[in-house]
Amino acid sequence: MTTKDIGQYLITSDKGALATRNAQFSQDKFRELLVHAIVRHELPFSFVEYEGIKNVLTYLEPQIKHITRNTAKSDVKNLHAKEVNRLGSELRGCPSRICLTSDAWTSIVTDGYLSLTAHFIDSNWLLQKKILNFSYMPPPHNGVALAEKIYSLASSWGIERKLFAITLDNASANDSCVAILKNQLKLKNSLICDGILFHVRCCAHILNLIVQDGLKEIDKSVELIRECVKYVKGSQTRKLRFTECVTQTSLDSKKALVQDVPTRWNSTYRMLSSALYYRLAFCHLQLSDSNFRSCPSLEEWGRVEKICSFLQVFYEATNAFSGSKYPTSNLYFPQVFKIQLKLSEECNSSDDFMKRIASQMFVKFNKYWSEFNLLLAIAVVFDPQYKFQFIEFRYNKLYGPGSNELVKVRNALFDVYNEYVKISNTPGASSSCSRGSNEVYSPHGAKEQEDNQSFDILEEFDQFDTFEFACSAQKSQLELYLDEPRAKRSSHIIVLDYWKAQQFRFPDLSKLARDILCVPVSTVASESAFSLGGRILDQFRSSLSPQIVEALVCTKDWLFGDKSEVAMNVLAVIKAVRLQLEVAWRMHKFGIIMNAAVVNDEG
Repeated sequence: MTTKDIGQYLITSDKGALATRNAQFSQDKFRELLVHAIVRHELPFSFVEYEGIKNVLTYLEPQIKHITRNTAKSDVKNLHAKEVNRLGSELRGCPSRICLTSDAWTSIVTDGYLSLTAHFIDSNWLLQKKILNFSYMPPPHNGVALAEKIYSLASSWGIERKLFAITLDNASANDSCVAILKNQLKLKNSLICDGILFHVRCCAHILNLIVQDGLKEIDKSVELIRECVKYVKGSQTRKLRFTECVTQTSLDSKKALVQDVPTRWNSTYRMLSSALYYRLAFCHLQLSDSNFRSCPSLEEWGRVEKICSFLQVFYEATNAFSGSKYPTSNLYFPQVFKIQLKLSEECNSSDDFMKRIASQMFVKFNKYWSEFNLLLAIAVVFDPQYKFQFIEFRYNKLYGPGSNELVKVRNALFDVYNEYVKISNTPGASSSCSRGSNEVYSPHGAKEQEDNQSFDILEEFDQFDTFEFACSAQKSQLELYLDEPRAKRSSHIIVLDYWKAQQFRFPDLSKLARDILCVPVSTVASESAFSLGGRILDQFRSSLSPQIVEALVCTKDWLFGDKSEVAMNVLAVIKAVRLQLEVAWRMHKFGIIMNAAVVNDEG
């Protein structure tokens, strides 16, 4: 084959490949992928009109038809409408009831928005979180207006009769909002147990109020740590000097120092925790840098350690309550129990400062403890590692054995279970069993024994067996579950997987477990929508209409969820690997050059 023949063959092959590619191209698919990219990566609508992007797309497909920003905006609206219908069908058909979280936000142009998020457990026993609405909320933002807005949004999804609970922060307007919502839902007979479990206060918000109340008077040692961190971060020279101290003390330099925001106690905890890790490095810096004079003394380091240990309990509880990928309602009681023990311990401390702040926090803790929703006590029963024994264990320590408070929780548990049994049209069985019941013992047995002296002793065994079976058969699913031994806490059971496996043994009880375990104990899920809304409605795109903002926020959550974060993490890893490869190549190239230089020198 000649060179001319080879060239002709390559040209023919290239045309064939181009024809195949053109045959596979779809303008509709292109627009779909383009609008997905805009939503997923929070791109401006003008992205589709960038000359550079249009050139790239034309190079890939010469026959492509470019779209304008208005067309892209229209496509986003159509995509949102399509996903609304799909999600609506999913919500109305899901086997569980639906829990809501809601919060309000003000944009950069002072427009008010209300975020409404749904939480439910699907047919595969997976916890789902969907931002239903990111809706424009004009003033006033009082309880009446909030209730009307939330009820209107829930009704537009057709889920107003499927609601189980709503989690809100402690704003005063939310109390009147919930009262109005409950009255509206009661008219439709939509609430379980007449709505006594409906309102859940944001536990993360409550913990924040408790800690901030105690830390109004900050300790001198915390101020010293703050000054230490400020000093190190004050210049590049100090950072390098501190890094040398870290290396000399064999500490991990990757654990960065954290500068706190004084008004946010969790950042103060992270600052103290990071400073304690680099304690030796700070002491080494004090010896090597005469200008560094704020290093705490041995006694002050001890004080910092106490404060950090004290705040750690609240920090871990806040993190546990803020999850949205796993159930949090069953975590409330164990976490609050740890907090109460820590407060009690510090209230009896010999350290006057710790005793003072713990006493202040205990007052507010008891205030909120007395107002907590019984649902949060019931929820821990559905964790097979705790069951009702944990409530009994804790209440016995608080109020003594057989307290009225313990009876109240037990009664509420059985009341809500019995209502679920009634709803499912399965008659509840009596939990009591009388040994003298005619249904269990036939009077004919005694008569036959008198008439027939050859009474077989095995008949007594048969009657005993029948009696035991009858007692078991008359127990409810809840009682059978509670009678079974608890799982060991070290077993690390995934609670939703447990109930997925038990749903056929306890059909009614598993329905209750499904609804209770999807109750969020914080509003973090709704608040997370605000960071997304802030990125979309920034200073460069502040003129976007509320309808477009809602379409962008909600559609991204429905279609991609956490995939965007995963993608960002993957890109970060790729960039890091690429950087390492480039460095390695340069070092390799530099080595070749050096070797050549050595050879030349030797020559």
